[in-house]
Amino acid sequence: MIARRTVMSDARKSFAVGTLTGINPPLGAARFVVRMARLGRLDSVLATDHLISVFPRAAWDADFTPQAKTVRSPDEQFDFAPLLAHLAASAGRVRLGVGATDPHRRHPVLLAQTFLTLAHMTERAPILGIGCGERENLEPYGFEWDRPVDRFEEALRVLRAALTATEPMTFTGRYYRLDRAPMDLTVPADRLPRLWIGAHGPRMLALTGRYGDGWYPWESMSPDEYQRRLALVHDAARAAGRDPEAIVPAAMITMLTARTPAGLRRILRAPAVRYLGLFAPAAVWTRCGAKHPFGPDFRGLIDLMPHHLSATDVREAIAEVPDEVLHEWLAIGTPGDILNRLRALADAGLRHAIVFPSSALVSAADAAFGYGVVLWLAAQLRRGVGSRPTG
Repeated sequence: MIARRTVMSDARKSFAVGTLTGINPPLGAARFVVRMARLGRLDSVLATDHLISVFPRAAWDADFTPQAKTVRSPDEQFDFAPLLAHLAASAGRVRLGVGATDPHRRHPVLLAQTFLTLAHMTERAPILGIGCGERENLEPYGFEWDRPVDRFEEALRVLRAALTATEPMTFTGRYYRLDRAPMDLTVPADRLPRLWIGAHGPRMLALTGRYGDGWYPWESMSPDEYQRRLALVHDAARAAGRDPEAIVPAAMITMLTARTPAGLRRILRAPAVRYLGLFAPAAVWTRCGAKHPFGPDFRGLIDLMPHHLSATDVREAIAEVPDEVLHEWLAIGTPGDILNRLRALADAGLRHAIVFPSSALVSAADAAFGYGVVLWLAAQLRRGVGSRPTG
C-alpha cells in the first residue's frame, strides 16, 4: 500500500482568472505575459505543450497572421518545463502551470519529478494540466497512443502516487510498472502540484472525479452543459470517497473581443481566426447545419495534423467555415458580452477561467486590447460573480 501526502484544496476560493502564454520564441513574449499577469493580479499563467503547432506551417505568412513577422515557424516550440522554471523567478504570486501535457511523451513519474521540482521555484502550487494527448504531438514521432483512455487512467494512478507517496512505490499494470521505486522529492503541502484533468467525455470526467484536483475542459460549452458535466465529475468523486467541492472547476475560454460589433466583424474576417473554426469537431459543424471539410468523423483538435495541410488545403478549408461554427466554438463579443458569459458559467459552477485573447492573431493592437480585456475581466470578477453588468 502506498502512503500519501495530503493535497490541499483550492476549489473553495473566489473566482480566479488566468491566461495562456505561447511557447514560441522569442522568450521575451512569455516574460511579458507573466509580467502583465503579475501587475494585473491574474491568478495564473499556463503554457501549452506542443511539438507541432496547431497552426499550419504551409500557410504561415503575414497574410495569414501578422505574428508570422516575428515567429519564423509556428512549429518552433519551446519545451514547457524549462520555460516555466525560467518564468518562476519573476512570477511572484501568479500560479504557473501547463495546460495541458500528456503521459505519452513523458513518463508519469518524470512528470511528477518535473512539477515537484517546479514547486520549489514557485510561491504557489503549480498546475499540472494533463489529458489523453493529441495526434499531432504523438503519431509523427512514433509515440504509442493505442487505447488512450486506458493508458491515461493507468498513468493517473502512477502520477498521483508519485506526487504524494511517502514510501517506495510498487505498481504492476498493463502499461506501467514500478518496482519498489522511491520518489523522495517533497514540497510543502500548500505547494503540492495540482492535477488538472482535461476531460470531456464520460470516462474522462469520471477519472477527473477520482483523481483530479481540477477539471480543465477546453471545448466551448453552454452553462447548462458545463453544469451537467461538472455534476458527472462530482458524482465520480463521491463514489470514490472524495470531496467533490475540493475539485477546481476550470475551463479554457478562447476569446475574440472588440469594442464594437463592427470591430468583431473585422476580426472574424481574418484568415487565422477563420482557421480556428476547423478546431471544432464535425459534430459541432453538424449542429450548425454545415459539413466539416475534414470529414464527418473528425474529432477536432485531437485529430488535427496541421503539418499535413498545404497552403491550398488551408485556404479551401477556411473558406468553408461558417460564422455559426465560430460563434458556437469561441467566446465572441464585446467585453461586456464576455463578462456576462463568464458570469453565466460561474453560476453553473466555473471557478477558474483561463482566458486566451485569440484576437492577438489579427494585429498588435487587437492583442493589446485583448489582454487588456483579460485584466478587466479579472478585476470585475474579483468583485463577485453574483451581480451582472448592464452592457
